[in-house]
Amino acid sequence: MIRTLIWFIYFWFYLFLSLPDLIRIKYLARKGQETKLNTILFNKVGKWARSLVRLAGGKVAVTGGENVPSSGPVLFVSNHQGNFDIPILLGFITKPKAFIAKMETKKLPLVSSWMTFMKCIFIKRDNLRQSLKAIQQGAEALTSGQSLVIFPEGTRSKSSQLGAFKPGSFKLALEAQVPIIPVTINGSYKLMERQGIIIQPAKVEVVIAAPVFPPEKITAQELASQIREIIKTNLKETPA
Repeated sequence: MIRTLIWFIYFWFYLFLSLPDLIRIKYLARKGQETKLNTILFNKVGKWARSLVRLAGGKVAVTGGENVPSSGPVLFVSNHQGNFDIPILLGFITKPKAFIAKMETKKLPLVSSWMTFMKCIFIKRDNLRQSLKAIQQGAEALTSGQSLVIFPEGTRSKSSQLGAFKPGSFKLALEAQVPIIPVTINGSYKLMERQGIIIQPAKVEVVIAAPVFPPEKITAQELASQIREIIKTNLKETPA
C-alpha cells in the first residue's frame, strides 16, 4: 500500500515539475523547431516512463530490439495486459512513437498535453464515425513518418490471456503500407491489475517479433489474425 501511495504522489509531482519542459516544448512548437522539440519530448517522456516502471518495482527484459527499424515509421501492435503497458513501451522501446488512445485520457490534466505533443490520436470507441476518422488520422500520421502503437484487443485483459483482435485498426497499416512490429508483453498485469489498484513488484518480459510487411491483397481481418498468432506464440498464458 505504501509503494502505491508513493507511486501516485510521484506520478503527479513529476508532471508538476515538468511544467517548464512543457512550456519550452510549446515554444519550440510555435517556432516550428520540430527536430529539437521531438528530441526533448521523447527523451523526457522516456525517462519519466522508465522511472514509473522502476518505482513500481518492475524489472523489464526486452528481447528482439534489433527487429525495430532505426528509420522510417512502423506500426507497433501489442497485447494489452495492464496500465503499465504504455510506460513500458514508451520507456523500453526507444523509437519515438505515439499511441491511439481512448478519449477518456484526454481528460487527464498535463498528461493530455504531453500526449498531444506526442501526436497521440484519441478515439471514442462507442462512436463509429469518430473511430473511422481516428483510423484515417492514424494512417495519415504513419504516411507522414510518425510511428504508432495500437492495442487491437481494445481494452486491458488484466491477465495473461489474449483477447480477440478488432480488425478495424489494421486498416492503418494497409492504407499506409508500413511495417508492422508485433510486440508481446508478458506479466505487466502483475504490477497492478492482479491486485486491483495496488502496485506490486513484478518481472515483465517484452518480446519484439520481426517486422511484418502487409501484402497488397490481404484483408484487415486476415492481417489481424496473422499478427495475433505471432503475438500469441510469444505469450506465456496461464489458465484463467
